[in-house]
Amino acid sequence: MEDLKSLKIRMSVFDWLNSLLPQYPDSVFPTKVLANDFYFNNEQVVLSGQQGIWKPKQMQYPITIKSRAESIYDDEFISDSRIKYRYKGNNPNDWVNVGLRECMRNKVPLIYMHEVSKGKYLLNWPVFIVEDDIQNLSFIVEADAKSYPIYNDFDAVNEPNEVERRYATRQMIQRLHQSTFREMVLNAYRDHCAICALKHRELLDAAHIIEDSSLGRAAVTNGISLCKIHHAAFDNNIIGITPDYLIHVREDILNEIDGPMLKFGIQQMHGNKLILPKSVTSRPNRDWLHIRYTNFKNAV
Repeated sequence: MEDLKSLKIRMSVFDWLNSLLPQYPDSVFPTKVLANDFYFNNEQVVLSGQQGIWKPKQMQYPITIKSRAESIYDDEFISDSRIKYRYKGNNPNDWVNVGLRECMRNKVPLIYMHEVSKGKYLLNWPVFIVEDDIQNLSFIVEADAKSYPIYNDFDAVNEPNEVERRYATRQMIQRLHQSTFREMVLNAYRDHCAICALKHRELLDAAHIIEDSSLGRAAVTNGISLCKIHHAAFDNNIIGITPDYLIHVREDILNEIDGPMLKFGIQQMHGNKLILPKSVTSRPNRDWLHIRYTNFKNAV
């Protein structure tokens, strides 16, 4: 069992993270905040370091486990409802691996840090180590079902069963994919809408050109940074984008008479060119735009 001081620090960390959610509503935290900003009894407690499995000096067991952005596309490490987390090195008895094993045995909650861009991590907490796969030098990580809204649809009295935990973990994995894609796309466009140049990040989405399932993995060239109104217009074929990056507004919408939002926000975008990322390799794939624009014309 975790000693009392370590447990108090752990619970204080979770409370502290919850208090920061209004500032980081998508649960994407800068590394520097995790490394520098948490204090317990006026003593700084570092929550993230160089190692993937991190144990602050004040705590008995690890507090965070860290994964790279690329890991969500690696079937060896992730499935649709289970997350494999590699040992540190090849020695099951390395003290770091032993620490995670003790977390499993004592049902100690952890924070899962998933890199979505340089210096930024999507945090999921609490998560639990539920299995130790020594043969494959890895642990199995699952989300806490009670932390997800779906738990309200299950049994709110008893502890979550395996089906419920896997369902919650599947939701967590979907968040990992979505957040990684969002950060890639918004960073490429320097946090502005590619149609109207709006720069309020909280009002921006990473719009898909075609479904990710057709590609096998998320790609920045399959995304366009759009404000929420232009994202909805794009998804509903009110706006189309040609392979030459020209914006087309549907003809019936062009002829419609309504308020200033329609006139200035939609109609006057017709014929403009998309505001593109500086990096050519991050610009929308022309072949995928051709597919999407064909669908736009057919919808008209």
